[in-house]
Amino acid sequence: MSGTGRAGLPPAATRNEPLSRRRSGLALGALGLGAFVVGTSELVLVGILDPIATDTGVSIETAGTLVTAYALGIALGGPVLTALTGRVDRRLMLWCTLLVYVAANLLIAVVASFGLLFVSRMVAGSVHGAFIGVASVIAAGLVEPGREGRAISIVFGGVALSTVVGVPLGTLIGQTFGWRATFGGVVVLAALALVLTIALVPAVARKGGGRLTGGARQAMAPPVLATLGIGFLIIGGQFSALTYIEPFLNQVTGVSGGAISAFLLAYGAATAAGTFAGGRLVDRSATATLIVTNAALVGVLGGLYLIGPSPALVAVVLVVWGLVGFGLVSIAIQVRVISLAGQGKDLAASLGASAANAGIATGALIGGQVVAHVGVHYTALAGAAVCLLALPVVLATRSMRPASA
Repeated sequence: MSGTGRAGLPPAATRNEPLSRRRSGLALGALGLGAFVVGTSELVLVGILDPIATDTGVSIETAGTLVTAYALGIALGGPVLTALTGRVDRRLMLWCTLLVYVAANLLIAVVASFGLLFVSRMVAGSVHGAFIGVASVIAAGLVEPGREGRAISIVFGGVALSTVVGVPLGTLIGQTFGWRATFGGVVVLAALALVLTIALVPAVARKGGGRLTGGARQAMAPPVLATLGIGFLIIGGQFSALTYIEPFLNQVTGVSGGAISAFLLAYGAATAAGTFAGGRLVDRSATATLIVTNAALVGVLGGLYLIGPSPALVAVVLVVWGLVGFGLVSIAIQVRVISLAGQGKDLAASLGASAANAGIATGALIGGQVVAHVGVHYTALAGAAVCLLALPVVLATRSMRPASA
């Protein structure tokens, strides 16, 4: 492990001169705002599907394919776009992703054709995936060794914060002024993020290779794929339960209406808090963080199955779940992937979003089958089982070393 900094990332000699805490903080804030915007645009659609379906003259099921289009863009378009732009300066790439994001969401806000709406959502998803990957690598390069987790937590914290603030606010705007106003707001925020990124994010020493084949080979190395597989299982396990958390709360816990919103708000706030605070734990050891959070999630989801009929205990479990779940897992996976991919770290960073979205889709399918065959109460148990599958993989890969440069 000699020649690497903490978390397996390159030492300061390969970076730019260290920035002041204030300068790096402002740059990270700009990246966090960009992540907040893409997170809001991705998820706000679920709250305004009805007016979109009515306005575009399609069924609600057809309107729901706009969610699929975005997820496909992240999972497939993001890595492809990152691979094809391997020789492009990373800061320029960051600017271009935000510029295209502004254009794609402007189209969403004004087009009348559902087909163009679908394509625009897929394009937006593709640049979303590329933005998160590049922003993570740049964030890690803005700080001194040993603080990479905290830097990346700002990026993922922006996404987490969007679920607590951006999505409810965007839904309210859409329900009050029309769904196109929601995406108009996204355009304004994305343009602001672009301006701030240009003004505040400095050039960061390039650490990825320019050759497509070399970068792809290292990004697809067994240690990287194993880490992505861990993320797929842990995220997938959580979404086996989370996808159906509303009917779980209604049918098993016995809460409804505004109470469900309160439960979900508590979960979302805990997720944001865990994401922003989790960077310090990841900086100490990304691998140990993965082991602890993986084991904790098995206990949390298993506990949710056992105490489902108790509203007070379910509320506590949801808060704990939010604290240890998506934020900590996502940051730890991203730091490990970046550290293990060597010259392919840019491409590998975008693959983290692909693995997460594949896990979300698979987890939702598993949860749906559980609901259909044995009932919604068992979704929590299914989620615990999937997370349990990840634990031996985490333990087996804890000694993996970064790829050679």
